[in-house]
Formats: sequence, C-alpha cells, structure tokens
Amino acid sequence: MSRCGCQTPACAPDTEEAAAASCSGGESFALRVLGEDMAPEFLHGEIIIVEPDGALHDGSYVLARQGDEWIFRQLCQRAEGWALRALKAGLPELPLADLQAVHGVVIQKAVPGRRRLSKFYK
Repeated sequence: MSRCGCQTPACAPDTEEAAAASCSGGESFALRVLGEDMAPEFLHGEIIIVEPDGALHDGSYVLARQGDEWIFRQLCQRAEGWALRALKAGLPELPLADLQAVHGVVIQKAVPGRRRLSKFYK
C-alpha cells in the first residue's frame, strides 16, 4: 500500500513530501478504486480522475487527508460543518475541522476497457 492509500505507482513515492506532491499537484491524475467503501457509485477496480483544484460543494466526491492516510469519500455539509462519508452503509462519517484536508475533486470515473461506461461529475 502506498503512503497516500491510493495504491497506484504514481502515488507510491519514497517520502512523505513526495507523496503530498504527487497526490495534490495542479494537474489532474487518475487513481484506481480499491475496496467497496464507495459502492454502489464507485466499484472496486474502477478508475477515478481527480482534479486537485476542483470546486468543492456539498455532495462532491473528494480525495482527502485524514491523519496519515489519504481517503476517497463524499463531502457533505452538515449544520455543524463539513464531513466525509463513505457510501457503504455502516461506516462512520468523519468530521472535518475545515476544508484544508480536501486535496482534490473527482471529475470522472471509468471502467477499465469499457469507455462507454465513463461518467462525469461536477
């Protein structure tokens, strides 16, 4: 597993500084979804495209930093502030002190080898 938790060679650098740079630079990048935390919208093995400077809003799918890990979750606005939630039932929401933990917005998903199954997000 890489330092950023995204499991791709591009995001498996040797140092923490390189991990931050590779997963939060200015250019869009692709990651593979691992696990079922974001099912049914995002299935294991699908590819997501992350835009580091994408506009954040309630309901955005985001890449965020929680402690020493990078996680893929849905951004939700609550009365008490922002939270990150998995789509899989039974997983707890993670409250955010502010939006500084968010490092990118998912703008597209694709199923490898099935271009017609691509989907775009705002």
